[in-house]
Amino acid sequence: MEKKSKMTNNYQKAIQTKLAKGLLDMIILQYLNHEPTHGYQIITKIRKDFGVYFGASTVYPLLCTLEKKGYIKSTWNLDAERPKKVYKLTNDGKTVLAFTENSLNMIFNTAIKADKISVEETNYSLNPQLRVP
Repeated sequence: MEKKSKMTNNYQKAIQTKLAKGLLDMIILQYLNHEPTHGYQIITKIRKDFGVYFGASTVYPLLCTLEKKGYIKSTWNLDAERPKKVYKLTNDGKTVLAFTENSLNMIFNTAIKADKISVEETNYSLNPQLRVP
């Protein structure tokens, strides 16, 4: 019984990692939509929220790519003890984020609707009382 639970946990962790990796750019944009922040804060927030560790070699090149695309903008915070590059979401980044959120909601709602229909069809075919003459 415990082995099955461990396998389920491993599978869930693998799915969570795959989703986080596939949507990492959108996760970063979502974080920056709430407040400007620096790279290390993003790394620790992802780890805390998703239980997945993406190191500097993954996050910083992605931040650079997002900045080149114009979705984020960076400035140096020289007021801190150590200078830090702070990233902020741009208007283009907000547009991309909104489009992505709408697309994900549409996919999710379509999947739920398809699953609901499938369950209703199954119930209908298995339960003669649900059949209307």
